[in-house]
Parts: sequence; C-alpha cells; structure tokens
Amino acid sequence: MPLFFLYKPPHPSSHAEEEEEPTQTKRSSAEQPQSSARPETPSILIPLYSFTDRPFVRIAFLPLPDMAAAPASGMLRTSMLRMSSSQFPSSSWSPFLAGDAGRMGKLAFGTASSIPSHRSARWSTAGRGPVVVAAATSKRTLRVEPVEIRSTEEKPVQFKVRAAVTVKMNKKVDWKEAMFDSLVANPLEAMEERQGKNVCLELISMDIDPRTKRPKASQEAVLRGWTERMKGERAVLTAEFIVDSSFGTPGAVAVTNGHQREFFLESIVVEGFLCGPILFNCHSWVQSSRDYPDKRIFFTDKPYLPSETPAGLRELRKKELEALRGDGKGVRKLSDRIYDYDTYNDLGNPDKGHELVRPPLGGEKLPYPRRCRTGRLPMETDFSAESRVEDPLPLYVPRDDAFEEDRMEMLAEGKRKAMLRVFVPSIVASFSGGDFGGFHHVDSLYKDGIRLKRGLQEDLIKKFPFLSKIQEACEGFLRYDNPTIISKDKFAWLRDDEFARQAIAGINPVFPPVSKLDPAVYGPPESAIREEHILCHLEGMSVQQALEEKKLFMLDYHDVYLPFLDRINAQDGRKSYATRTIFFLTEQGTLKPVAIELCLPPGAPATRSRRIMTPPTDATGTWLWQLAKAHVCSNDAGVHQLVNHWLRTHASMEPFILAAHRQLSAMHPIFKLLHPHMRYTLETNALARQILISGGGVIESFFTPGPVAMEMSSAAYASAWRFDQESLPADLIRRGMAEPDPTQPHGLRLTIKDYPYANDGLLIWDAISTWVRKYIEAHYPTAASVASDVELQAWYAEAIRVGHGDVKDAPWWPRLATPDDLAGMLTTLVWLASAQHAALNFGQYPLGGYIPNRPPLMRRLIPEEGDPEYTNFVADPQRFFLASMPSLLQTAMFMTVIDTLSTHSKDEEYLGERRLQTYAWSPEVAESFNEFAAEVGRIEVEIGRRNADPERRNRCGAGVVPYELLAPSSGPGATCRGVPNSVSI
Repeated sequence: MPLFFLYKPPHPSSHAEEEEEPTQTKRSSAEQPQSSARPETPSILIPLYSFTDRPFVRIAFLPLPDMAAAPASGMLRTSMLRMSSSQFPSSSWSPFLAGDAGRMGKLAFGTASSIPSHRSARWSTAGRGPVVVAAATSKRTLRVEPVEIRSTEEKPVQFKVRAAVTVKMNKKVDWKEAMFDSLVANPLEAMEERQGKNVCLELISMDIDPRTKRPKASQEAVLRGWTERMKGERAVLTAEFIVDSSFGTPGAVAVTNGHQREFFLESIVVEGFLCGPILFNCHSWVQSSRDYPDKRIFFTDKPYLPSETPAGLRELRKKELEALRGDGKGVRKLSDRIYDYDTYNDLGNPDKGHELVRPPLGGEKLPYPRRCRTGRLPMETDFSAESRVEDPLPLYVPRDDAFEEDRMEMLAEGKRKAMLRVFVPSIVASFSGGDFGGFHHVDSLYKDGIRLKRGLQEDLIKKFPFLSKIQEACEGFLRYDNPTIISKDKFAWLRDDEFARQAIAGINPVFPPVSKLDPAVYGPPESAIREEHILCHLEGMSVQQALEEKKLFMLDYHDVYLPFLDRINAQDGRKSYATRTIFFLTEQGTLKPVAIELCLPPGAPATRSRRIMTPPTDATGTWLWQLAKAHVCSNDAGVHQLVNHWLRTHASMEPFILAAHRQLSAMHPIFKLLHPHMRYTLETNALARQILISGGGVIESFFTPGPVAMEMSSAAYASAWRFDQESLPADLIRRGMAEPDPTQPHGLRLTIKDYPYANDGLLIWDAISTWVRKYIEAHYPTAASVASDVELQAWYAEAIRVGHGDVKDAPWWPRLATPDDLAGMLTTLVWLASAQHAALNFGQYPLGGYIPNRPPLMRRLIPEEGDPEYTNFVADPQRFFLASMPSLLQTAMFMTVIDTLSTHSKDEEYLGERRLQTYAWSPEVAESFNEFAAEVGRIEVEIGRRNADPERRNRCGAGVVPYELLAPSSGPGATCRGVPNSVSI
C-alpha cells in the first residue's frame, strides 16, 4: 500500500513569519492551526513510493529570482527543489528530486507549463510516473510526515502520443527503375499494406519495468498513409501509440520494415509526453524484415556516456554495437551495416595476368592502415588476393556510409565526361600520334576542346559522319575549364618565383623530412649540391650565414623515390629522378630556386647518378632548367597524391572511423562530435581502391611511380607517418617550418612569415581546437571520467591495435588519460578530415590542370651532351619538352579525373555547418558551437583580407593566384576553395 505526503500549504500571509526562522523545524501541515480569517487551502496528496523505510523527509523551497512569477497553478519548477541525499537510503535516492531532470529517478517532477490546469486535485503524468506536487509558497523549510492512505491504488492513466516520421525514397535517375517502381514495386507495397505487412514502430522507455525487469515498451503502431503519401521522394507519415502514465520517457524507437524495399528514415518526432517533443535523428536506411529480421533501433538525440545510460537503454546500446561489429565472417551484402577490418589485398587482379599482380598492403613486409572488410571470395590464381569488383559495379561499404543522390549524380556526370574525353582523344591519337605538336595544342583543350578534325582528314569524317555528330553534340563535354593557375597569367608557370611560390601556396604545400636511407645501399645521403653551386644566388650572403638566418629550404624527394627508381625507369614511357631542390628566402619574403639535384640509383654512371642544375644563363640552359623543374613537379605530384593526400587524410583516417562505428554508441557524445567528419569517407576510399589506387588504375596510369605507387605509399607509412605529428603545429615544427614560441600568435614562430597554408591553417586549427576543448569539458570534467569511459577507451585501443596494427607498438602514440589528451587527439582527427584534406584535394584541377605547369609523370630523362637525344633536344627544345610530358590521351584522362576529384557536390557540408545533424546539445555546448561557426565566418573574411594585402607577395600581386584553399565556404563545382567537414571525395 503506497504512502503519501499529506501537505496543506500555509496561507500566504504566514510567509514572513516562516522566513524569520528558516532553520527551525516546522510542524506538519496537518498539525498547524487554521485561523477562521484565512480561507481554507486544499490539502495535496504527494505519493511517496520511494521512502518506505524513512518516515520523514525535508523539502526545502529555496529562493529564486522568479519566485514572484510562480505559475498560478501553484506548481514548482524542478530546479526549485533541493534535498539532502543523506536523508534517504541509497537504494531509494531519487536524483530527480535534486532537480536533475536529465537523469532517472523513481519520483518525477512536472513543471507548471507541462501540466494541464484542469488537473488541479490529483495529478497523473505521461512522463516518469507520479508527480511531486506542492504549492508555490515562499522561501522556507517545512517538515512533513508521510501518511498512509488506506484506499485502493489507482491504475495508471492511458493516453495517446503521436509520432511524425519523415521518410525518403531513392531518386529514380534510371527510367527503367522508375517504370519498375510505377508498374510493380508501388502496387506490390500497396497490396502488402492491405495484408498487414506494414512499417511498424515501437517506443522503448528509458525506464525498466519493475515486474519484467526489461525496458518498458509500447505496443507496435503502424506507420499510416504509406500508399497515399509515398508518391514522391519524401513524405511525413504518422503513427499513434497508446501508453500509460507509468511508461516514462521514450529513449529509443524500434522500427520494423514489412515491405520488400528499403527506405531512408530521416527523423522521428514523438509528441504528447510532458517533456515536450522528442527528436530521433535517424538518417539511416531501413532494410526489409525479410532480409534483416531484427528490429532497427534508433536512440534519442540526447548524448549519454556509457555510465550515464538510462537503465532501459543499456542492453539495447550493447546489442546495437554488437550488430555493427558483425562476426567477421561471410561476404558482405550491399545492404549490410557491418564495420570490420581487412588488409589492402584487393588492389591487384592476378586472374587477368601477371602484370596486374600487386602485393597486399598491411603486415610486416608492407605496413599499412586497415580498410573496411568486404569478405569477397579470393582470386582463383592467388588465394591471398581478394576478388575484385570492377567499375561500374558497386563495392561494399556499410549502407549508411554510401553516397546520397546528389553526390552520385555528380560522379555520374563525371563518368559521362570521362567516356567522351577518352573516346575522342583515342581516335585523334590513332591518326595523328599521341604527342602535342606545340603549346597552342595544349591551350586549345581549354579554348576549343578536343577537336576531331585535328587528327582526322576530311574524307574520313565524310566516311564516318557520326564522328562529327559526336563533336557537335558533346562540344561542352570535350572542352575543359580554364585552370585557375593560368587564369591571371598564362605564362606565370615559366617563372622561377612562381615555381617556388607553389611550394608553399600550391596543391602540396608540405615540405618532406630529411633523408634516412641506408648509405650502404643507396649511397651517401648528403646532397651533392655544394657552396659554389648556390653562392651567387644568395644575395651576397654566405651559405653559413644563410643557414644561420634560416634562409635556405630544401624540397627533398630523394628518399621517397630512390629505392624505386630502377623499377620506375624500367617501364616504357616512365622516367624519373629522385630530386632535391634548394630554395632561398629573399628579403621580400618570397622563395626562389637556386639549385636542383637530380639523383639516379648508385648503379648509374658516376656522371649521371647525381646531376646539379642551377638557374640558367643561356637559351640551352633555360630549357634544361625547365625540364629539371618539370621533373621536380612530377616528383611532387606523386608524393602529394600517394603520401600527403591519400595516406595522411584518406587511408590513415579509415581505422578511426571503423573503430568509432564498432565501439562508440550512436548515443556517445564523441560519436556525435565525429559523425559529420566521417561522412562519405568509407565510400570515397572504396571507390579509390576500385578506380584510383588499384592495379592499372588512375594513379598507376597517370603518375610517374606507376605499378610501384602503393609500395611507395607503404614505405612512407612505415618510415614517416606518426599520429602524434599529424596535428598542424607538430607537423610545421617537424618540417622545420616553425618553432615553438609562446609569445607569437598560435604559439609558433613561422620560419617563412608569408606561408599561406600555415597562416590560414593555424586560424582554422585554433578554431577547431577551441570548439573541441569546450565540447570535451562539457562531457568529461575529470581525468577519471576519461579513463572510466569503456567505449572511448575501446575505440582508441582498437583504432591503434587493429586499424593501425602494423605500428601499434610505436612509442609515439599519444596516451588517452585526460580531457586534454582527448581534446588534442580529436582536434587532430577533425583537422585531418576537414582542413588538411581540403588544402590537398580541391586545388587538383584549378592548380594542376595545366599539364606543363605540373606534369604528373615524365616520359624522358634530361639529355646530356653526347646522348643520342641531345641533338633532337637542341634542334627543337619545345617539341622535346612536350614529348617528355604526358601524351594527349594521358592528359585528357588525367584532367578529367582531377576535375571530378576537385569538385564540390550540391550536398556538401562545410566546416561550421551541421545541416544534416542536429543534436540535443546542452545550452553550453550549443553556444560553443555557435561561437565556432561564427569564428569560421571571421576566418573567411580574414583570408579574403590577406589575399588583397600587397605585402603578402605569395598570395597577392600581378598574375598571382590568391590562396583560397582554406577559405571555409564554397558553391558547387571545382572552385579551388571550401573546407568540407569530411573526406568526402
């Protein structure tokens, strides 16, 4: 039999008397005399379900600024109640009475605004059970006694709640799919609806049912209006539930899809509970129950650490993570949602021939990060290699990580362009040869497009009229956009200062580290460049003085290329050096190249193994110097694509993403922080394995390393990649481009003050760091809270031990023991996924689309006097230069690919935006994010100001392209700006 407080509020005129003795114990309201001059106030029964073994409880009404504005109904807000936990046994302590409405408790407290005024005598709620009721009296302390009421216990009151469900179907780009849906799929679903095969929802409470010891759950409710409303791409449907007043607050929704087709569930909003509307941001594909019998679980938007998980959600939280991990067996279906690890054993295709055999990456021999497991069957000729799925067939990625329609449409348009831009040049090349005849032919790609009549005689066009029809119908596709790099000065790429400027404000503004190769194998590591080579270019300074004043910089690709040069140069149409370039920092703050070292393997003749080129003084030297710079750019393009871009921002991020899905619940605050920064990355990396980095793919076809490309990437991972040095400040210090200095902005002193990538990057780094640290402070107040978070620790441990297992024992891995540790690590991940990737990716076509400026491969070495080719070079240096570049067909295909890779889609989400995810943040966290978004906007303005500052010569001046790669916002297209939240292309 329940106990109740029998509480009769005193008359308001007694408030002043009671406030004089706030610490004295008052008599029970039942004992207080009533004056005949005062109107009788009604007694209120307060259910006391928790305190059966403690007969007395003190309820304190504390002073609040809005006491005078207490609601007329006499209800007190939750924050107006305080009580001492020592007055209750630990087993029955109710944190709800302490004013913490975000936690579970056996007693609930409703606000005045949430309870209808007509329920003034006896209160029953649809929220967390019984409501503690008290009149809005003034500041005082009352002692009340529990009174046993000998009456029959009331049954919980039932009431109706409603869910608004936003559902989206796939766009039907293909007319055959649209016709199938109209004639077959839609009528079939209508028939299934009539047969009771519906989409059903079930509410799951945060509370445990004391009788069943399981989470409270509503009856299933059918999603209504499917047949009538699902005629377009998106619809809002409804479902109604009957729950009782003891149900509590819903913390999850279980969804069953009784139809044959999947659908995309955007959100669920449940209304009718005292706490107000409850939002479930789903953004997930729900598969048919025929294929996946288990119900899909979607949790409320409110974040919970594992230790804070409401009792009713704990088991569901655990089971959902188990489902996402899978069992590591079997072939993954495209509709699966399973995250697991595997090595890069799917890059080659030995079944098609020995020339497509590629060693697996990952393991002791070729260390590499892990990728998402697909479970495909092995090759017939090599059981260690996984069978391939070739484009256009889709590769497996977990269903919710696949591209959405806008992104797929952008890629489909790129493929259409690629087909024409490959077909037409192949015809031209077959009749006119594959080389450019002059620079005007290169320029015509942007002005006129690829012209059939250049390579075909008139009679051939008359014989095959369809060729001219292709030309006329597809002229827009066959013409390339003018790259940004030549938009302001067509001949800027020829100048030395522009060559040097692009080293710090181009597509790869990252100087590599110094040599670590074994001299017994690869010769002396010291450069062959001597003082006499560069002294005359140092503006009157000695070499020692220039070194002391930090005026000399080296762009060093010696170590990356030298171990692979024999295999590279053995290929037809591929020739390369391992280059070193020395730059001098002028008084104007710009760089100029003063020497280039061209290295070949030690087995080459002594005169050729190390060749030094310096700025020219005659015509022949000018062309030789241009060829040397082209080889440096070719080296740079390969390292940019294979190491700085692919390895550092794509491949190294994937293990952290896989571990996050496997170990962090969707309710976890760290998962919610990282979620927008993981969008599309798994699909992007899967497509890269299929098209870009695979045997015979884009990277091998259009970059100098060719078939050894991914082995070079593996070597860089083993020797140079360190997570503790992937933050921007640590990376700048590692490369000698900055020194720690607490007196300077950002705590660093840049060795080149006008370093656009570093200048703008540090602004974004600081903004990300501030936002992440405030977010962490809101959820992890102490080191103990970090150490005790089992999901967080499991995520970090698995990302290292499994995802980066080949370097798991390295001593440089940061520890994860304090909030500062966590904030630093997460800032690095957000930086890599957003700004670092943007700086390395979205300038590929705008800054690299003019092939003579930045050739991705070279087909000839530089001739020396006495070589058979030297005579041809002297006779027509322009033709020799263009013959060293990629061919017409290679150029057309390469430009098409990097144009697509540099393009923003319409659904891009940029830094400072969270259009696709809105979380139930606390006011403090929401305010911090708004401050972050505002700071990102200020950074964009500051970048614009810097690009207009004539004192910043590396980004402003006659013919100088402004540095906008880290300007946060962008429209669709290849804009050479914009910082998306994630590695999304």
